[in-house]
Amino acid sequence: MNVPRASGGLGAGSGDPLQGPYTATAVVEGKGGICLWSPQAEALLGYPAEEVCDTPAVDLLTTRKDREAALAVLERHAAGQGWDGVLALRHRDGHEVRVVLRVRSVLGRQGRAGWSVSAAEARQVEQEEVDRAILEALFRQSPIPITVMDAELRHRWVNAGIVRATGIPAEWLIGRRIGEVAPEVDFRTIEQVLRHVRDTGEPVIDFRVHGRLPSAPDREHVWSAASFRLTDPAGHLLGMCQTYIDVTDEDRAQRRLALLSAAGASIGSTLDVVRTAQELADAAVPGLADIVGVDLLEATVRGEEPAPGPVDGQVLLRRSGTSSIREGAPEAVYAVGETVAFHPGTPWARCLATGQSVLVPRLEVDEWYAYDPRAVEKIREFGTHSLMAVPLRARGITLGVAVFGRSREPQPYDEGDLALAEDFSSQAAVCVDNARRYTREHTTALALQRSLLPHDLPDYPAVETAYRYLPAAAHAGAGGDWFDVLPLSGARVALVVGDVTGHGLHAAAVMGRLRTAVHTLADLDLDPDEVLTYLDDLVVHLTQEDPDCEGATCLYAVYDPISRLCTFARAGHPSPALVQPDGSVEYLDLPPGPALGLGGLPFETADRHLAEGTLLALYTDGLLEAPDRDVDTGLDRLARTLASPDEPLEQLGEAVVAALEPECRSDDAVLLLARTRGLPADRVATWELPVDPAQVARARALTDRQLANWDLEPLAFTTELIVSELVTNAIRHARGPIALRLIHAQVLLCEVSDGSLSAPHLRRARTSDEGGRGLFLVAQLASCWGTRYGRDGKTIWAEQPLSPLGA
Repeated sequence: MNVPRASGGLGAGSGDPLQGPYTATAVVEGKGGICLWSPQAEALLGYPAEEVCDTPAVDLLTTRKDREAALAVLERHAAGQGWDGVLALRHRDGHEVRVVLRVRSVLGRQGRAGWSVSAAEARQVEQEEVDRAILEALFRQSPIPITVMDAELRHRWVNAGIVRATGIPAEWLIGRRIGEVAPEVDFRTIEQVLRHVRDTGEPVIDFRVHGRLPSAPDREHVWSAASFRLTDPAGHLLGMCQTYIDVTDEDRAQRRLALLSAAGASIGSTLDVVRTAQELADAAVPGLADIVGVDLLEATVRGEEPAPGPVDGQVLLRRSGTSSIREGAPEAVYAVGETVAFHPGTPWARCLATGQSVLVPRLEVDEWYAYDPRAVEKIREFGTHSLMAVPLRARGITLGVAVFGRSREPQPYDEGDLALAEDFSSQAAVCVDNARRYTREHTTALALQRSLLPHDLPDYPAVETAYRYLPAAAHAGAGGDWFDVLPLSGARVALVVGDVTGHGLHAAAVMGRLRTAVHTLADLDLDPDEVLTYLDDLVVHLTQEDPDCEGATCLYAVYDPISRLCTFARAGHPSPALVQPDGSVEYLDLPPGPALGLGGLPFETADRHLAEGTLLALYTDGLLEAPDRDVDTGLDRLARTLASPDEPLEQLGEAVVAALEPECRSDDAVLLLARTRGLPADRVATWELPVDPAQVARARALTDRQLANWDLEPLAFTTELIVSELVTNAIRHARGPIALRLIHAQVLLCEVSDGSLSAPHLRRARTSDEGGRGLFLVAQLASCWGTRYGRDGKTIWAEQPLSPLGA
């Protein structure tokens, strides 16, 4: 008889635990002695064949009771019968081994010749039975698809789970590769993994496979697959086993969560309504849609608040965002910025009217071709087959609608997709509403700020001016920068630039109050340091009333075209740039002065004589600041750009903006350019007069003669009256020295100076009064008049417009 050997095939010994490669065998002759002993028997009990052969088999039993029972069984069983059971045998080293025995009669020519005995350790048999039951369940009952591939990556064996999952009969799979039976599955990935497992022996766990099965060609599936190598006891390759778990729903949930997370990070990055709409469109493609269009109500785009509730009737919207899997979004019906009006019969119009999302799994466009043929043609051309329209709503207000379309993905939209689209749109609607409200505030603040700034600068005889106001980017808000060019008495001019700390409506309002105060203080003809002192007091009061007021900076300069003297004072503001007529540029070293609002600290002035044609550049710090450069770099660029003294101021202003304008300005900026002029000496006449009433007649005569020289004879009568009254008041009520000055500029200026600091008062004289009518007459004859004070006295001045003849 032959002893069984290991077969080396897949499942060798399967189905019988006592027919495996490790089964021990023995032959017992008729009288009970062992006549054949296999190597497996030696491995099981430790006895070599030469030691146990010719010995009674019952001697291997450990107990006497078992020996007696075994002999009885052998006597009772006739030839051809057998016996199966579990007995305890004695190992050669003395310990007990429980084994499963199978005893069968062996027949010879003359009848029963003996017994063949098959044995295996009971524990191993039990484990094999459990393993066999598990394998039976996995390969015949398990819902998990399992396949076994051979070394050539062909199906060798499949379980019932793979048949149920794919709908492909097992006989079609056996002997074929994956790509031959399921070409829409990502079989290249599977085969790449199989080769790796085959060649290295390393298992690969949880690799993802995407694809469509022949049983469900319209649905994309995702499987979590695992592969490991199968070998026989000798280590020879039998094949590779694969398991596939359908994780489509889990994968979709994870992708949706990832899309929502990415959308939360990308939508609302700015406070710009249109940009936010575009971010919604970009975030949904391609993860959720092949084409997305976002349309906002016109009121939303303008920053206005739409009426609450759904949108009834045919309203105007504006396409604010479009994104597509195709470059240039050729399937988009409307371009960004285009006005949109939806017909009530379309899904997006129904969405706006009801305030509820509309899901159209399968598009049937014939029914609304008549009232929106443009959209229908695009849908047909690019094969859009499924659609979702979701309202953009926040705080109970409908802001617009987002439309999601699918063309390349054959699977139609379902309720899960709609829920994801609604989550997208809900996030975006809040961001759009925030941007809309900010747009409204920013527009209001910017309108307020622009209304408070000068729109046109008059042409003054002292300076030629030009300006540039650069508002901050929308996300930064309107600022509080301002400027002014204010006429002063004596043909002088005040140049003012200021910057209120902060942004928004509050900063614009504070700027308006400061600018009004500057106008008032300029009318008082105060020195620059005094103006800043009063402004400082005002800001201190503002900060006490309103903690949000953080202060301001200011530069105030007064230029006299007669003396060509410019007096500067600054409160925490950048120093101006001065460009000489030869093109050399310097930044004036002025006393810094504290910022407005600190209180109690003095301001100082600095004087500088300026040649005619000198250029002054006054600016706020927003002109120099930028994310990509420091202030020193900005100063260098400004100086290089200004070094063109003969260039027209408007062109020079544009050049400065081009050199210093960043991509995204975080602060507003002001640039004020002033090129100085000098008043010719022959346009100014000055006389000193003794304190003598007789000098009044001399003053009239001097005035009459000077006006004749200037061809201003039509103004002689009124000017003589003004001079007579002012000189008479100075002689009567003040003290010397007395000076008379006439200035021929855009107007005729008459000034009388004296050494007194007493203030003149305008009053209405009674009928019986002999005097008191002087200043009243001056006020009636002059277009304007006033008083300015100096260190040594005061000056009363009066202006008259030039007659057409004198002009």
